[in-house]
This record gives sequence, C-alpha cells and structure tokens, in this order.
Amino acid sequence: MSKPKVLLLGTVDHAQPAFDSLSEIATIVTPKSSSRQDFIQECSTPHLNDVLAVYRTFQSSSITGLWDDELVNALPKTLKFCSHVGAGYDQIDVHACSARDPPIHVSNVPTAVDDATADTAMFLLLGALKGFNSGIFALRQKQWRGSPAPPLGHDPRGKVLGILGMGGIGRNMKVKAEAFGMKVIYHNRKPVSEEMAGGAKYVGFDGLLAQSDVLSLNLPLNKNTRHIIDAQEFARMKTGVCIVNTARGAVMNEAALVEALESGKVASAGLDVFENEPEIHPGLIDKPQVLLLPHMGTYTKETLIKMEEWCIDNVRSAITTGRLKSPVPEQADL
Repeated sequence: MSKPKVLLLGTVDHAQPAFDSLSEIATIVTPKSSSRQDFIQECSTPHLNDVLAVYRTFQSSSITGLWDDELVNALPKTLKFCSHVGAGYDQIDVHACSARDPPIHVSNVPTAVDDATADTAMFLLLGALKGFNSGIFALRQKQWRGSPAPPLGHDPRGKVLGILGMGGIGRNMKVKAEAFGMKVIYHNRKPVSEEMAGGAKYVGFDGLLAQSDVLSLNLPLNKNTRHIIDAQEFARMKTGVCIVNTARGAVMNEAALVEALESGKVASAGLDVFENEPEIHPGLIDKPQVLLLPHMGTYTKETLIKMEEWCIDNVRSAITTGRLKSPVPEQADL
C-alpha cells in the first residue's frame, strides 16, 4: 500500500529533522510551478492530484497567491488537510475551505508565537512610549538627542494598556505589562473567563478607545476586523495615545494613523506589521516618534523551530489519526 502524499508549499528552514521524519509515513512532493496559474493547472496533474495534506508557509503565496475560492476549488479533491505555519492565517479563506466538497480542514500554530510576539509588543510599547526612537534617530545623525531635543517620554507605570484581542498573545502581553505597573483593560468579541482574564477588566469597544493610554492591537485579520481602527476610531481616543500593532497591518488604516500622528492625536506608535508589506506608508518612515520593525515579532530561532515543529505535528496527526492537532476556531465543529 502506497504512502499518502504531503505537498510542501514553501520551505522548512529550522526543523528539517522533524520534517524528514514524515517520510516514514508519507511521500513528500513539491510543486513544479512558479506562478499561481501554473500551480492551478498543476493541481490536476498526476503529480499532485492525490495529495492528502499540505504543509504551507506564509511565503508560499508567492507561488499560489491567496487561498481564495478559485484556488481552494482548484486544489486536488483528495486534499483534506492544510497545515499552516503561522498563528495568523488571513491568506486562507477558511469559509471557502469549509464549503468545499470535500472540505479542507485548516490548522495554525496558535500558541507557539505567544511569547515572542508579546515580547516584541512590549519592546515597541516601551520604545514608543518613552520616545526612544527619536533619540536613536538623532544619535545616528551625530546630534546626540537632537536639536531641539525630542518631547519627554512617559513611564509605563500607572498607564492604562488597552488590549484589542484577548487571545494567547494578548493574555501573554497582559502579564508582561503588569510587571511594568500598567493597568490592563481589554475588548474581545466576548469576555474571556475570569481565569483567562487574570484580573484584566473587560470593556466595550468605545470604552477601550476612550480609556487607553496605550492601545495594543492583538486581533486576527478578517473581513470584520479590516480597518477596525480608522479615522473615526482615532477621534474617540485620548489625545496623546500610543499605538502598538503586532497583529496584521490591515487591521488599522495606515493613512488614518499618519493623519492622527500629524495632528498630535496619536503621540507615538510602535509597529511590526504593515498594510502592504514590504511597502510602508512614507508618512510613517519619516516620523521619529514611530518605532518600526520589519515584521520580526517571531523572528527568533527558538520560535521558528517551535512553529515549524507544531505545523509538522499537525501534518503527522492528520495522516495518523485523520484529525488536526490545532484546527482553526472557525472549523471547531467541522
């Protein structure tokens, strides 16, 4: 009896021994295509038409494009499982995967990124709140703190941190922020349990905007959260608020953020993600009060190994048990 096929979309860069071990239970194949149209055509060839599971990376979209309705329905009908290397999976239309006959079960790596992303959020929070980036700008131009000196920064102690999205990353950040003396409030689609909240107060969306000294975006990107922070939301925030985004760039309207920075409504920002990566709004690049990272929240050896191994475990579970280890929430009942 032949082994089931696993399609590798992207590369395994940090957990190769674990991936190689899949060859004991599966035949690994890779696409020959280098473009979306060619890949769609290749899906109907003998090379791919009996694939059971896919291991996919964020970067593999350079070949396949987004997993939209067109692509999902072009994939081999034998495909039952998609194991995605990432906590965020906005490149995948989960509804289309669920609606397909037969459906494609999708998994992500929901907790593997929590520590690294929350660490990065705290770095951005502290750097933006204290105004460190203005000093870095001036120092690299051999001007010490600059002339005139930048505005005074702020200490985190006693400030209100508003977390939009109280998932694993939000809860991890809450613990870290409290170590700096911050008071934490949060808004979610629904309140989390008291145990999960750990003393953080649930507030409505308007209350979160109005009360936060620092607003951290920790929610997934989907059709309901795209531009959830826009001009009208900035207008309802405190003047001088600090914005931190380690979620996805498009949960916030970058152009509206630039306007809010220029008006003084937003005093500073720390950003690891952008609407049109790798492009960044020019109004963000030239502002010393904006601390920028090129999507490096999970860019550590330990975390990337953890993510890849988790994704490999999902593939292994799919083959050996017919179930994924960590199905995405939208498919919990599928």
